[in-house]
This record gives sequence, structure tokens and C-alpha cells, in this order.
Amino acid sequence: MFGFGILFGLLVLPLVGAAFILIQRGEDEATLSNVRWAALATTIVTFLLSLVAWARFDTGLPGFQLVETHAWISPEIAFKLGVDGFSMPFVLLTTFLMPFCILASWETITKRVKEYMVAFLVLETLMIGVFAALDLFLFYIFFEAVLIPMFLIIGIWGGKRRIYASFKFFLYTLLGSVLMLIAMIAMYWTAGTSDIERLLAFGFDPSLQWWLWLAFFASFAVKMPMWPVHTWLPDAHVEAPTAGSVILAGILLKMGGYGFVRFSLPMFPDASVEFAPLVFTLSVIAIVYTSLVALMQEDMKKLIAYSSVAHMGFVTMGLFTMTPQGIEGAMFQMVSHGLISGALFLCVGVIYDRMHTREIAAFGGLTHRMPLYAVAFLTFTMANVGLPGTSGFVGEFLTMMGAFQANFWVAFFAAFGVILSAAYALWLYWRVMNGPLEKPALAALPDLTRREILMLAPLALLVIYYGVQPQPILDAFAAPTEAVLRAAAPALEGAATALAGAQ
Repeated sequence: MFGFGILFGLLVLPLVGAAFILIQRGEDEATLSNVRWAALATTIVTFLLSLVAWARFDTGLPGFQLVETHAWISPEIAFKLGVDGFSMPFVLLTTFLMPFCILASWETITKRVKEYMVAFLVLETLMIGVFAALDLFLFYIFFEAVLIPMFLIIGIWGGKRRIYASFKFFLYTLLGSVLMLIAMIAMYWTAGTSDIERLLAFGFDPSLQWWLWLAFFASFAVKMPMWPVHTWLPDAHVEAPTAGSVILAGILLKMGGYGFVRFSLPMFPDASVEFAPLVFTLSVIAIVYTSLVALMQEDMKKLIAYSSVAHMGFVTMGLFTMTPQGIEGAMFQMVSHGLISGALFLCVGVIYDRMHTREIAAFGGLTHRMPLYAVAFLTFTMANVGLPGTSGFVGEFLTMMGAFQANFWVAFFAAFGVILSAAYALWLYWRVMNGPLEKPALAALPDLTRREILMLAPLALLVIYYGVQPQPILDAFAAPTEAVLRAAAPALEGAATALAGAQ
């Protein structure tokens, strides 16, 4: 990459595409067509470059790879990039989903097309930066800057209540991160460095860990989002355009879970063990409560949004079990959910483009008119339920195994969420797809177009493939998971000794 590393190339390529789009003049159809093709080509080339990075990545090594450092503010604060087994799969997931976002917006976005495509390409750079940053403050800049293009995407191209939803999304996530910034400054003063590699090897005092953990938790819990700070998510999903919902559910929610496994667990192990019961409680409430709320929804997007909160409850539960199965299952669940939820929002977008409504009551009997769509929607619905043979099963099963080892009652109550997910997902499918085709407006609906098949088919194949063969992703998570558990071993042993003494 012209003297720079491959990760730097992944950051720059979308910006180059955005710059090319900005210099396009005119608003005629030919210019807008060039803009769309330029955005699509940029995201495809970026994805291909991420595959090159994956080919050079060794999943058997626990440390950071493809590391590159560029001068920035000072010798202590550098523009440092690198990936390990936790971050590399999310870089791939980000670059993989972006072309589908451009395809989903091909015909539906007709106003300010150039600005829309530029916002998505800038967003891609920032999301990759979150997963590749190896400097504390560089991570924070990327982590917070992601809010800006997503705020614009919801606020300009969203639905009727887009202004309310965009400001709620922005304020919730920004306010939660103020405490994290203060904690980062304290870490820099204590350790004398902002280098994440060096911070992972630095042992913070247990009394300080308690405050640092809470500060990071305030940010990551909102970003996940965890109950009860999840209320911004349904509004943001409902008002966002289809592609915005795909990225919001597929990537942005995963930044909270990634933050937990990158900072909270390995850097503050004593505090993580101490606060694990709190996380278990919030996770179980999120799994059961938001599943019940999803059952009551009349808007398809809002139902899927609440189901995302429930699935993220499995992630936080698995991470804080401090077991290999729990952590690897939680990380796999995030990758799997990125594919499944993104595909479900694309499916909702398909029929919204035809009917301009997401109300469940407006549909029924679509299998008679849209058989290909019915098969695609069923595939992703069953994956969302956690059907064996789909990627959704692997993550949930492993997190439940980890929870069972850590605390039987946590696993017991979380199991109700699995049952409830089947209830709301299958009931949604039944009401939309099955039954007689009675509504006149549905009688002329066309089935999936070639563009829509191109969007949904690769996602369906991956969901099934990783359900049958999850090992490529689990292998990537194995080595860094072992490193996290090695760092947390003294804290876990101390907790076990204290518990035995109390008993």
C-alpha cells in the first residue's frame, strides 16, 4: 500500500472512494449512477483487501499481527494499528456487509445520493479503525467519530421521527463515553503509555480497576446496548434507512462487546470478576424482558431491534462467565448476529420498498406471491431462533454452556430467552408469510429481483455454512481467549478461594 501497511490501506481506500464521489459534478441520472457504482466498487475492493489481510493472518498466534506504527502526537501517543483473533473477524464482517448496504440503497435513496454514499464510506473507515486501533486515544477517536456519519444517515435519510431518533442515539452513546475518556486519561497517567499492547501487560491496582471498569462499562453498556440503557436502539432502527439499520445492528452494536473483551476483561480482571453477578443480572433481564417486549410489537423493524437487545444479552452473559466456551461463544454470537440481523433488516427493506409500511398487520400470505422471498426470510428467521445447522445455534449454545459452568441459575433463566425468541420470530413469520392472500394491495407484489437476490443469497449461504462449519471463526478466537483467561486466572482463583472460605 505505497509504503504503508495493509490496515492503513483498509482505512484509506473508503476515503479515496469518498473523495472521488465528492468531485463528481451534477445531479443528473448519469452522474448519480456513477456515484453508486463508485461506492459499490470501493466497498468491494476494500473487502478484497481485507481478504488479503485475512490470508496473511495466523489464527494460531495470540498477539497482535499486521502491526504498523505511524508518528502522530508524541512518542507516547502514536497512530498504531494491528489486529488479533478478536478484531480480525470484525474487520472482515465490516467490509463484507458494506457492499450489501450500497446495493440496498441503490433504488431507495434518490435525494442527496452523493452525500449518502460519502457518509457510508467514511463510516466504513471509522468502523475498521475501531477494530484495528492499538492506541487508547486513537481507539476513542474512532469509537466516538462513528456517531457522526450514523447521526447524519438517520437524521437526513430516516423516517418521519428521524430528528428525534438521531439525537437520542447521539446523546445516549456520547454521554456514556465521557466517563470512558476520563478513565483513559487516568490509565495513561498511571501506566505512562496509551499503547494497548503495553497496557494489556500492565497490572492495574485492584482498587483502581473498580473505577476504571465502571467508567468503561458506562460506555460499552450503552453501545451494546444493555438493559436498561437500550431504549435508543428501537427508535434508531425504526427511523434509519434500511442500510443504516444493517450497519447499526451488524457492526455498531458489536463495538460494545468488542470493548469488553479488549479492555474490561484483560485489563481489569479483578473488577470483572467482582462485577460479573451484576452483568449476569442485567443480561438475564435483557434476554427475558426484551423478548417479551418483542412479542408485543406491531412494527417489524422494532421487533427485530428488540430481538437484537436480547441476543446481545447472551453476548454479555457469555463474556463474563470467564470460560473458554462462554467467551468464544459470545464472540461467535456477535459475528453470527451481524450476518443474521443484517439480513433480517434487508428482508424488511425488501417489502417496505414495495408497500411503504412495516406494520405486520398490513401483510399476510406473501408465500403465494413471493416464494423466493419466503425461503430467504425463513432461513434468517430460523437462524435468529438458533436452529441447529445455522450460525445462530453455535453462539447461543456455547454461551449457555459457559453460563452453566459459571452459574446454573443464570443459564436456567437465560434458557427462557431461547424459547421466547422462537415465539416472537416464528409468530412474525406466520403473520407476514402464511395464511390466505386476502389484502388487495399484496396481489401484485413481485418476487425478489436480481439485485435483492444478490444481497440475500451470500448472507444465507454464510449463515448456513458457519452453522455447519464454525471452526474457522472459533479458531481465530481461541488463542486470544486463552490469553484473556490467563490474565484473569489470579482473579478467578482469588474469587474461588473467597467463596470456599465463605461457605
